[in-house]
Amino acid sequence: MEQIKIGTLISADEAMSIIPDITDYGFETFSITFWKTIGKTDIKELAKRLTDYLAPKGITISSLSIFTNPLSDSTEFSDAVKSWETLIDNASLFGTNLVTGFTGRIIDKSIDDSINKFQQVFGELSKRAASKGVKIAFENCTMGGNWEKGNWNIAHNPAAWELMFNALPEDNLGLQWEPCHQMVQLIDPIPQLKKWAGKIFNVHGKDATIDWDIIKKYGIGGYKQFAWHRTPGFGDSNWTDIISILRMNNYTGSIDIEGYHDPVYNGKLELTGQVHALNYLKQCRGGNFIENPVGWKDR
Repeated sequence: MEQIKIGTLISADEAMSIIPDITDYGFETFSITFWKTIGKTDIKELAKRLTDYLAPKGITISSLSIFTNPLSDSTEFSDAVKSWETLIDNASLFGTNLVTGFTGRIIDKSIDDSINKFQQVFGELSKRAASKGVKIAFENCTMGGNWEKGNWNIAHNPAAWELMFNALPEDNLGLQWEPCHQMVQLIDPIPQLKKWAGKIFNVHGKDATIDWDIIKKYGIGGYKQFAWHRTPGFGDSNWTDIISILRMNNYTGSIDIEGYHDPVYNGKLELTGQVHALNYLKQCRGGNFIENPVGWKDR
């Protein structure tokens, strides 16, 4: 079974300034991210610089991500679809076959109201991706939205996933999943993972801590915060179980740490937290891969 690699997210505009400083800590993949648009990024030049640097070290690019709203008609997102297309068209230059991001949504409308537009936009994008051997995965962050309204993403709830994949039952459409975004909705990620593992193409390494005492005393609508996004190793999830479930479902993707959210391990402690998460997740997968002796291969 192919080893599940552990990496981290890096913003495209910081990639070549940050990656050379952190590769020696043992990151095995990097997920390259864009916010709202790819803008004036020279994609081909970025791909060349990254692959020239990473390939000799045996480090790979796990995915390209664009966090924008391709379902909106707002001028703020006017080149959202074009950004998706550009990353799909150039993914192979980075050595990856995965492009991820938000689905988008019709702003301030319900998830139900966004499904037809989702089907139109990603029906075309999924065909474009399939023609190039590329898969598309949807990140599961609420971005402050709910079922009735929001500005960014409909792919944050399993009921929405049912609607999405019924509308577009394409094999190259799946999820970029993390337990955190489900936990802060008070959804148990483990039974969800067991059900949806076959549709998960990439995992974001982000956890959560839930303070059930606050929930019991104040509920979820009060002034007290009841949930915190955490770096893996500091939250409530059992990542050994998560990785075991992924492996039992033949998962071959990576787990890429999504940093800059932990309320404790941030600022000057950001890299400390991320390297702890890297080593913790490697232990949760069983440590380093060790080849069986020849005599064991048929057992």
